[in-house]
Amino acid sequence: MKKVVVFGGGTGISNLLSGLKLFPLDVTTVIAVSDNGSSTGVLKEELDIPAVGDIGKVLLSMANVDQAFVDLLRYRFTKEGTLHNHPVRNIMLAALIDTTGSLTEATKYMSKILRVKGTVLPLTEDKVELVGEDKNGGADYFGEEDVSANIKNINRIHYDHKVKVSSEIKDAIASADLLIFSPGSLYTSILPHLLADDVVKALKKSKAPIMYVSNLVCQPGETDGYSVADHVRVLNSYLDGRHIDVVVANNGHVDSRIRKKYLDTENKDVAGLEGLEEMGVQVIVDDIFSIEEDRIRHDALKTAYLVFSYIMNN
Repeated sequence: MKKVVVFGGGTGISNLLSGLKLFPLDVTTVIAVSDNGSSTGVLKEELDIPAVGDIGKVLLSMANVDQAFVDLLRYRFTKEGTLHNHPVRNIMLAALIDTTGSLTEATKYMSKILRVKGTVLPLTEDKVELVGEDKNGGADYFGEEDVSANIKNINRIHYDHKVKVSSEIKDAIASADLLIFSPGSLYTSILPHLLADDVVKALKKSKAPIMYVSNLVCQPGETDGYSVADHVRVLNSYLDGRHIDVVVANNGHVDSRIRKKYLDTENKDVAGLEGLEEMGVQVIVDDIFSIEEDRIRHDALKTAYLVFSYIMNN
C-alpha cells in the first residue's frame, strides 16, 4: 500500500482527508498546532497545552462512527459561562492530554474511539506561537490571529522558539511515496510545518515528490489576489532547496452568481492558474470544486481520486 504524508490544518485538510480515506492508501496526517483563536486559544492559555482545534476537526472528518456521535463532538456550548463557545471535541482532547500525558497519545486514543483510518499526529508537543517579522523593522506580530491579519506588513514568519518534531513524523516522511501540502490558510495552516527545522530537513532527504493541492479561493488578509502560482512561490521560499513538484488545481467554471456573492460577502475570489506551468511544476487540473450552501469547496472524492491516480501512475 502506498504511503502518503499530508500536512495542513483547518477546513481544507479535513475535506481532502474525507476523500482520501475512501482509497487504499496508508495516510499519515500532520497537523499544525499554532492556532490561538476562539476555544483553542482559551484552552491553550488556561491549560498550557498545544492548540487542539484543528486536530479535533481533522479527526471528525476521518471518523467512521455513528453520525450522532460525531455531531455530539461537534457540539459547541452556547450558554454563557465557563464552557461558552467550547466544542465538546476540544474539551475531550484537553482531558485526554491530562490522562495520556501528551497530545500525540491523546490524538491516537481519540483516533481509536472514532475508528479513524490512518494516522493523525500533531506537528509538535510544544505550545508554540507564530511570529511575523515586520517589513519595516517595527515590532513583531505575535500569535496566529495577529500574523494572519498583517501578512502584507510581514517579511517572514517563524515560531517563538525552536520546536521539536517526533521521530514518528520524521520516519513517516522518510518512508513516504508522496508528500502533500493540503488546501488551507497558506501562512497560518500550511507554512507552520515548514517553520520546524526537522520537517524541512526530512523533506530535503526524502526522494518522494511534493504535491500541493491548491486552494480554490484567496483568503482575505492573507492571500488577497494570489494566483495558485503565487501560493507555490511562497511554499518554495520556505522549502530550503526543495520545491513543489506537482500541483492539483481546479479548472472548473464557477458560476458567476456564486463567484460574485463570495466576493461581495467574504471578499474571496477564485485563485487563477496563470503562470503556473512556467514554474516547471507538473500541473493536474480538473473540475474539482463543489458548491455547498453557496460556498465553494473541494469535491472530496474528485480531488482524492486525482491524488490517488497520480501516486498509482508514478
